[in-house]
Amino acid sequence: MDKPDDPILHILHEYKSAVFAKDVDAFVALYDPDVLVFDMWGAWTYRGIASWREMVAGWFGSLGTDRVVVDFSEAQTIVAQNLAVVHAFVSFKAVAADGETLRSMDNRLTVTLKQGGDGWRIVHQHSSSPIDPATTKAIFKR
Repeated sequence: MDKPDDPILHILHEYKSAVFAKDVDAFVALYDPDVLVFDMWGAWTYRGIASWREMVAGWFGSLGTDRVVVDFSEAQTIVAQNLAVVHAFVSFKAVAADGETLRSMDNRLTVTLKQGGDGWRIVHQHSSSPIDPATTKAIFKR
């Protein structure tokens, strides 16, 4: 993710910043109004920006004084005209106000973006983790 001039990868930079700031408006602004999200937690799907905003507000609100540091690695893009796909590994690290790491987990993330008059917006997001066949539990460490 060393290409900050790449408008597609710039979305990942904006994602990281919005999560760390717990800025619901900035985070939700990355998404298309008709977004469809397959998230790891709680709901099978989030359809539309209102549903996604509610989840994001709950997530950020649950953090209290803690922050989440997001890191993407091995981000790859595929771009064709006004559509793009990004896939990456993502690490979420909860940190206390004093910088102490409280917990962390890794996921796989794929987003599909559409370019419109206001730039690139995420129209679909899918996060996942592999399942350990012996325990049927998600593997949260890469």
